Parts: sequence; C-alpha cells; structure tokens
Amino acid sequence: MELLFAQNRFIPNFKCGIQNNPAAVIGAPDICLHMATILDIYKVSQLTYGSAPIMNKGTQAIFFQQMFPNEFHQHKGLLQLLLFFRWIWVGVLAVNDDQGEKFVQEVLPIFSQQGICFDFIGNFPNVAFYSDFVDVMEETHKTYSTIAKSTAKVIVLYGTMQSMTFLKMSLQYAEVEDTSVNTKVWIMNAEMDFTSISLQRDWDVNFLQNALSFAVHSKEVPGFQEFLLIRNPTEAEHDGFLRNFWEHGFRCLFHTLDLDKKYGTICTGKEKMATLPTSVFEFSTTGHSYNVYNAVYAVVYALEAMHSSKLNCNQLVGRRGPKLQNQQLWQLHSFLRTVSFNNSVGENILFDKNGELIGGFDINNWVTFPNRSFFRIQVGRIDPMASPDKFFNISENSILWPKRFNQAHPLSLCNDPCQRGHSKTKKESRPFCCYDCHPCPEGKISNKEDMEDCSHCPEDHYSNHDKDACIPKQITFLSYEEPLGISLAICALSFSFITAVVFGIFIKHQYTPIVKANNRNLTYALLVSLLLSFLCVFLFIGKPDKIVCLLRQPAFGIIFSLAVSCILAKTFVVVLAFMATKPGSRVRKWVGKGIDSFIVLFCCLAQTTICIIWLAISPPYPDFDVHSMSQEVIMECNEGSVTMFYCVLGFMGFLAMISFSAAFLARRLPDSFNEAKFITFSMLVFCSVWLCFIPTYLSTKGKYMLAVEIFSMISSSAGLLACIFFPKCFIIVIRPELNNKHQLMKKKL
Repeated sequence: MELLFAQNRFIPNFKCGIQNNPAAVIGAPDICLHMATILDIYKVSQLTYGSAPIMNKGTQAIFFQQMFPNEFHQHKGLLQLLLFFRWIWVGVLAVNDDQGEKFVQEVLPIFSQQGICFDFIGNFPNVAFYSDFVDVMEETHKTYSTIAKSTAKVIVLYGTMQSMTFLKMSLQYAEVEDTSVNTKVWIMNAEMDFTSISLQRDWDVNFLQNALSFAVHSKEVPGFQEFLLIRNPTEAEHDGFLRNFWEHGFRCLFHTLDLDKKYGTICTGKEKMATLPTSVFEFSTTGHSYNVYNAVYAVVYALEAMHSSKLNCNQLVGRRGPKLQNQQLWQLHSFLRTVSFNNSVGENILFDKNGELIGGFDINNWVTFPNRSFFRIQVGRIDPMASPDKFFNISENSILWPKRFNQAHPLSLCNDPCQRGHSKTKKESRPFCCYDCHPCPEGKISNKEDMEDCSHCPEDHYSNHDKDACIPKQITFLSYEEPLGISLAICALSFSFITAVVFGIFIKHQYTPIVKANNRNLTYALLVSLLLSFLCVFLFIGKPDKIVCLLRQPAFGIIFSLAVSCILAKTFVVVLAFMATKPGSRVRKWVGKGIDSFIVLFCCLAQTTICIIWLAISPPYPDFDVHSMSQEVIMECNEGSVTMFYCVLGFMGFLAMISFSAAFLARRLPDSFNEAKFITFSMLVFCSVWLCFIPTYLSTKGKYMLAVEIFSMISSSAGLLACIFFPKCFIIVIRPELNNKHQLMKKKL
C-alpha cells in the first residue's frame, strides 16, 4: 500500500505530500494475486513474469498483464515429451493451490486419454511463515516416502519458485535414510526455478543432475552480466534487498556490532557476484529475469505510446500536453495490451488479445558440478508459432541421462513391455498402463512390442513358432507323389486287377451251373460296377480341375448305386426263386419276367436323377480350403451343395439297407449253396464301412477327408468282392467237382 501513497507517510485515501504515482507494478504470480485487490481499485496496471494465477476476470484481472506464454503450450509440450520418450508411467507432484488443482483436475485427464498413467499424484505442502516446523517435516517425509517407493522413473513437478525449497528438503531424507532417489528423472515446469534458503546453501544439488525443465524462451541480454559485476550495495543504501542478499550470499556483515553473532567477516562491497556458486546466484539470464526485463520495456514503450497519443490529441485542440504525472495512468493498460517492440536481443515482444505474451518455451537439461554449481543446456524447444509438425523439437543426442542408465534414455513403464509374439492383457484393479503379457494364439501374430492385440494372419498364411511373423501356406492336395496317395492308388489298382481276374474266371466258366444259377447277367453287371468303383478312385487322387470335380462325386454315386442295386436284384431273384418252388405259388409268374433288370435300371435312374439335379443347381467346383489345416492350403473340390452330396449317400444307404434286410431274411433258405448268406455278409461289411465313414469323414480335415472317402470306397467294394465272389471262385477253381447241378440243388440234411 505504500506504493500508492506519500513517501514515508502511510495515510490511505488521502493525497498529501509528494505522491507516489506508479505507472505499473511487476511481480511474481502469487504477489500479484494478493496485490490485485488493492491495485485494481486505483487502476494500476500489473504485470506478472510467471503464469497467471486464477483470478476473477471481471474484477481482479481487469488491469492484469501476463509476461508469460499461454500455459496450454507448455502442457501440450509436456505431453509430447512424455510420449516421445515413451514415459507412460509417471509420478506427479503439484503445487497445493488453485493452479495445482486445475492442473490435476483438467490437464492430467487429457494425459490419461493419450495413454499416460500415474503411479501417484501428490502435492507440495503449503509452507507459510507461521507453519509448524514439525508439521512441515512430517509432510516432507511423506512426500519423500512416496517418491522413494514409486516404481516410476520419471517424476513431473508442477510447482512454483518456492517449490524448489521444499523439494530439496524432501530429498535430504535420501541421505538420512541411506536411500537414493537420484535415479529419478525430474521434469519441472517453467514456473519452477532454483531457489534456496540459508539453511540449504551448502546442500548438495546433485539431485538435479540430468533433470529436464521447461523455461520461457530467453536469450542472454547484452550487458546484463557487466551490470551485475558493477553492482555495489554500499552505493545503494536504500536498497535493503540488495544489502540483505549480499550479506547472505557472501556470508558477511555491513554492521560490525553483529560481527560476533554471525559470519565474522565484514562486507566490503567489492565482492563479485561471478564468484558465487550457481546454487546461491545464477549469473546468466534466466527465463524469469528475461520476463522481468521485457516487462520493464513493455511498460516503457506503452508509456511512450500513451504520451505520444496525448500530445497528438492536445495538438489537435491547440493545447499543450499535461505532464506525465498528471495524466490518467489507468489508460496505460490499453496501450500495454497493444504494445509491440523489438528488445535488445532482436526478439519481437507482443501480446495476444487476452494479454498473454506470444512466445514459446525452451527445454533444458540440467548438469550439476561438485562445487554446488549447475548449468542448463537447451536441448529442445516448444514453438507455438511454427507448423504443427515443428511445434515440438528435441535433440535426444544432446541430453545427458543419469549414469545408471548408461547414457540411454530410461523407460518409465509400469512393467516390462510385451515382446513380439505376445499381446497385452489388463491387470485387474491396476491402471491401464499395467498389464500382463500372453502369447498370441495360433494363427495370430504381433510383430511389434506392446501390441494391444494380436493380429490375424492372411488366410493363405500361418503364424511361425514365435508368433511374430506370417509364413505363406503350402498348397497341397492328395497327389500320387506322397505316400498316402500312392498307397491308395496301389490298393485301387490291385483290387481292380483282382476284379478283372474274377470277371475273367466267370467268363471262362460262364456255362457252369454255379455261374448260371446265380443270374449270370446280374453277376457280370456287379463285377463291372465293382471294377468301375475301384477305377473311380483315380478321380479322387491328383490335382483337381473343373472336369474332375464335376465327374468325381456323381460317378461315385451312380457306380455304387449300380453295384448295390445289382445285389438288391440278386437278393430278390433268390427269394422269388425259392418262393416259386412252393406248390400253388402266385410268385411263379414273376420269375423270368425281367424283374431284376427293372430293379437295376430303376435304382440307377433314380440316383442319376439326383446327380443331374445336383449338377444343375449347385455343381462341385475347384476350391482352396485355407481353414482346415494351420500350415497348408488344401486344393480340393468343393461339393457345392452339401445337401445333395448327402442325398446321394443317403439313397445309396437306403438301397444297402433294403438289400441287407432282404438277404438277412433269406439266409436260412434250404440249399447247400444259398447266395443270400454271402449277400448278407457282404452287405453287413458294406453298411459297416459307410456307417463308420460319416463320423470319420466329419472329424477329419483337408485332404484326409478325401482319403477317408477313398478308403471307404475301396474297403466296401473289396468287401462285396470278397464275400460274394471269392466262395464261388474257390468252388470254380479249387473244387470244380462241386460245380454241378446235383451238388447245387442238394438239400441240407
């Protein structure tokens, strides 16, 4: 309040004596916040060289000017810095005031949306002059314990200039408890700066080694260091601040009466600030100093612009301009809002419509020395005026990292990253940055670290053993070159040859009773159908094409229906023959009427009709099966309509069941050579094979499904051949004496 009233006389609201007429007040954010209530009453412009405190824009912030860039750019730069180095597991210490609460409530959730997790979010305690020392130390110990126990390698510090004092106090516990927290990477906001109280003068500053900090973009002001070198407190008796600093900095006294009570040396005023360690006084221009420097010149240029405006106005009305101290200084604020000038280092200083300084931030890397000095190296820049891709720039090679990281940038993760071939799985009750790693399932891969999920391989590829790459599948089919294909082909050829031999035997002995007695034409038709069924196997082996796929299943269905219908006809012929021998039987008139040919033709025609409908509505076609086998693409014939395929099998099974039932009922007919018995056994084998075929076929995949069908074709045909024709061949070739009419018609005793 003394700024606003008479010198050496504090009489509020009265003008008396020589008045103080401050054009503007420049101060730190916390000072401006408390002074704004009074300064706004007298319409005094206020400039802060730090970030703006949270104020009521309608009352407190009317005459407020911020010599600090928009904090949004600093927050955005901090986020990009964390993402650039993959620091997604961090701790946060925020100042315990409105600014800190705003940072935690509004900014950190945005970080979380970008994948940043927080091990802890703590506060710097408020330390006031009336604070109980015991309470402060207790809070300090809690903060230190939180930092020491944290697994995060990076700690974000959002504080003020006073926060550095508390931070140094907290880290002193590292020496007391023999626990080091120097392995953390500290990231400080631009509002923080290195400050010390007298107690901390001789404390080690090594905790700042390799820290990163934001700072308002600045340059070294020409003549600034020379100005500091000529400062002499003896020539500024009324500058109490300088004299007080001099005594604490150089550990001397200006008053000899107190000599024994403190340091024991006398201040001469010739001491040089350049000899002080950096922990006591930074000799170079800092971001805050640069802001104060620009704030002073902003006021000067605004005053000059306002004075010129007054003179021009007075000249227009023919009056002399009043003296500056008699002008209305509240008008200065409008000129401050629009001031623009180039400072002594050649940078343009201007403000936006909200009264915020238009500028960016530097990113500095701290290097400490054993003599309690430090140096800040600029390693990056936040430039809001640049294009979006150049907003954030950093030179990773220029950064010095803590020694324990071997000069490689540390990773701050909740757990080790998932290696290739694994994907992340969230841990319950833990932040989303904490996860477990699980191997990718079959058919999926992850070719990068920390994949959220494994990705599917293309259909014609499969995953390798490590699940980190896809390998093209090999195209395969049931070929003659592989053991399975050639084995089935040899079996089919062998049985074809055996069938041909049997056919030859029956042709040679076609006039013998055993051949004539069993309907010679049906026997020949059955042998031909069995021969064709064995040869039909070769349609199923080899590379499939369009013609083969069209012929394969229909040929199989028609040929096997022919064989089964011949057996069915032979069964009916045997039954009719014995029924016709009974006296007065009406069945006798049906014998010799071609009933056998009708049965064969009807059954074959029915199966052929089913196959024609199949080919008409959904014919088979060549296709690639990429799903059945994990490492192979099966080249096969797609059945087209699966329903029609099972209709063909169903009709064939229907004929087989009728033949088996009829033969089973006729097996006890009296005769020494009753063919119904052999038909019963043959159909029992046939039905057993095809009943086993269905579940086996459905449980296999790829070319092995085809092999199952071929095996069923060969085994069922071989069963018919063996059960029906081998006993006859035995009599014809080995026991020809039994091949006569007398033996054939002999009754059982």
